[in-house]
Amino acid sequence: MKKLSVALLVGSLALTASCKDFLDVNTNPNAPQTVSANLYLSPMEHWMVAAPMYDGRYVGLFTQQWMHIGSASPATTWQRMGYDPGSDNGAEQWRDVYWSLGQNLVDMMTKAEAEQRWDLLGVGYFMKAWGWQVLTDLHGEIIIKEAIDQSKFSFNYDTQEFAYQEVQRLLGLAITNLSKTDGAVDAAYLGRTDKLYSGDRTKWLKLAYGLQAMNLNHFSNKAAYKPADVIAAVDKSFASNADDALLQFPAVQANDDRNFYGPTRGNMPSYRQSQFVVQLMNGTQTSGVVDPRMTRMLASAPDGVTRGLDINVIGFGALAAAQQPFNFWGYAASPAAGSPSRYIFDDKSRFPFMTYAQLQFVKAEAAYKMGDKATALLAYKNGIAAHLDFVNARNTDNGQTPTQISAAEKAAFLADPNIVPASSALTLTQIMTQKYIAQWGWGHNELWMDMRRYHYTDIDPASGKQVYPGFTLPTTYYVDNGSKVVQRIRPRYNSEYVWNMPSLKVIGGDALDYHTKPLWITQP
Repeated sequence: MKKLSVALLVGSLALTASCKDFLDVNTNPNAPQTVSANLYLSPMEHWMVAAPMYDGRYVGLFTQQWMHIGSASPATTWQRMGYDPGSDNGAEQWRDVYWSLGQNLVDMMTKAEAEQRWDLLGVGYFMKAWGWQVLTDLHGEIIIKEAIDQSKFSFNYDTQEFAYQEVQRLLGLAITNLSKTDGAVDAAYLGRTDKLYSGDRTKWLKLAYGLQAMNLNHFSNKAAYKPADVIAAVDKSFASNADDALLQFPAVQANDDRNFYGPTRGNMPSYRQSQFVVQLMNGTQTSGVVDPRMTRMLASAPDGVTRGLDINVIGFGALAAAQQPFNFWGYAASPAAGSPSRYIFDDKSRFPFMTYAQLQFVKAEAAYKMGDKATALLAYKNGIAAHLDFVNARNTDNGQTPTQISAAEKAAFLADPNIVPASSALTLTQIMTQKYIAQWGWGHNELWMDMRRYHYTDIDPASGKQVYPGFTLPTTYYVDNGSKVVQRIRPRYNSEYVWNMPSLKVIGGDALDYHTKPLWITQP
């Protein structure tokens, strides 16, 4: 795969020089100074999409996208809203932002600016903004001002409020640079290593507006929340599914270029869909209408019925063998490498980083809160329609086994007033549950932020139901929780708890229940 070839090229440039020459020309062994600016891009794009998949195995347990059928961690830790002490589980994005991007991103941006490659520089600003956004949403206080400072051996944390301000500043710079057409802006040069948009500057610009919309919408519990600004940003972002940011996996080089969630890599054999998501889609907790996406996204049991597992039941509980849901690949056990799979869990599935459907639900929520129900309804309907098409597209990435959702099924679903009501009858419950379905299995960071903004079990006054109906908190929490829900992931163990403990103590990170401390952004 080209992105991996770039990573190998960067490494080989270092190895071909003598040891003395190597030291003479490098300030950082991971960022040879003789490399062209665009050669840094592909590996960083890869990790920007892949790292959330790694952490999603754990965040997905907090949000009850799936359950783990084992009898040890993560079933006894993360599934109970806890963590694994002395482990880096749940901190891949921490490693990604500070290491995989880290100095490499600094060097790429420095070169791009010196060469007036404003498009590549704009991509760099976007990546930097994305990094602080996901880290502060996952971990709360993070290191920004002193990050990537090679003169330091310990680092002070910055507040989450500052992190949000910095994301907004960086996105402003991204938008400014991605809007430029002068200097050395060159789609061909950017496209050589751009595996998301093949050098299309205008799509990167839309992506920046999309992240800006999400950032602004996270303020929904704050007095400073401005839904009109959220809507304006969405309107400048994706116009259709054609703008979706998707990373393709060719699946030709062993595990290296295969989907992390695919059957060949085998990272999800003990995970099963939750009862919560099944009941959102079979209508039990919502509309009473069976969602046509259910059998195309979720897995059935051997008896052909789609079931999910209960957060408060160990493993399969009392389900007979014929009733136990298959894994996400559609099998009772791990299949042979390269076996046919389904939806976003195939070796070759194009994996989403941000989608049009996701952003339409952001717009729908903002418009609803602003009192503009007509705009909210249109965005809500657009989001559902787009995701129906998204499901079909992902099930054709490698000719997967589920059938396509037919035009008739799509039309009937969208015409059902229990799914798409009159604008006056639209509820927050409908918007957020449909957004949950559209993000299920991949949009872990945004999905968890949504659920924490609504404190997991908030009631929607319009529907009288939970915003997330049927979501049930664990009856037994992890031992360190003190019967409190999880609010954040502890910083990465092998950097912060091993090397940066004095700074960590300043923010209370040494407390056993630090992961239950509410985030600044979710509080009034």
